[in-house]
Amino acid sequence: MGRCRCNGGELLPGRVCGDALSFYRRVLREGTACQDAAPPCLRALGLVADDPGAPGATTAVPPEAAAIAALRPIEEAIADQQRTYRSVQAMLTVFTRTYDDARMHEQPTLTVLTGAQVISNALEAAVDGCREELLTAQPGGGRPAHLLGEALERDVRMLARGVRQRTLYQHTVRSHAPTLAYIEKVTAAGAEVHTLVEVFERMIICDREVAFIPTSEERSDGALQIRHPALLRFLAVLFDNAWARSVPVGTGGVPARSPLIISDVQRAILQAVVSGETDDSIARRMGMSRRSVANHISRVSRQLGSGSRAQLGYLLATSGLLRRGEPARLAPPGRRF
Repeated sequence: MGRCRCNGGELLPGRVCGDALSFYRRVLREGTACQDAAPPCLRALGLVADDPGAPGATTAVPPEAAAIAALRPIEEAIADQQRTYRSVQAMLTVFTRTYDDARMHEQPTLTVLTGAQVISNALEAAVDGCREELLTAQPGGGRPAHLLGEALERDVRMLARGVRQRTLYQHTVRSHAPTLAYIEKVTAAGAEVHTLVEVFERMIICDREVAFIPTSEERSDGALQIRHPALLRFLAVLFDNAWARSVPVGTGGVPARSPLIISDVQRAILQAVVSGETDDSIARRMGMSRRSVANHISRVSRQLGSGSRAQLGYLLATSGLLRRGEPARLAPPGRRF
């Protein structure tokens, strides 16, 4: 058996055995060579054959002729695989059509709604179809009067049917007259309204079967209608957790100016200061004006004797004012936001 660097005749993709190439050149030059000296990889490729006229000798085979014998089994195997591929693909196509036909009659789990009127119509249809529970979260402070008017009409109709309504606002709505007027009317009809420092995002959930969330910061331009059970469960749990931390608005629509609420607002602002947020960022997140945020920070700075924002952050971090349960000492009585 001839020498071979191809691991006993095993062909390595894209590599030519040096021993085989040298032997092939010698056979081409001399016409024949000793049969036993032929490297195994040359025989595997069909590039040498026994010489019928000279026992024990071998001759070179043209690569074109060797290719037919070497490649035909591979081509046949590829053709078989292609036939199998097309057969399986054809069978799956039948099942795909059956699957698509069955899903065609199902409601989509996610639907993008574009345009204020389209969103309003979808919300009205969902609220009118509500049977047991409506959950709403409204961040960003007071809402425009025309939106409150539309919501009031829908909500009163729904509450009259015995549907439970729970609504979350930020504490800042407690000084917004149009929103307070809406709260007074809707709570008189049976709704529950709570407030807290921060509300995650605007969200409406009907019977935990369909929900609406904004698609972008421009909340009036687009909304996503959600019917996927896992997403609905996630949003409902998010709402319930926020509800557990919220404070109810007083009966009659005129909420008490609770020191706890003022303390919560101030604590959130001060924590943001310690975290390095700007006044603009805090104002956007808290749903209040930049001026109100600046006034809070200025008042705290004066009372703590701070001469700079960096010093204020240090004093806040070391004073204990940001710990839960501390009494509200920084806000004057009767202050509204």
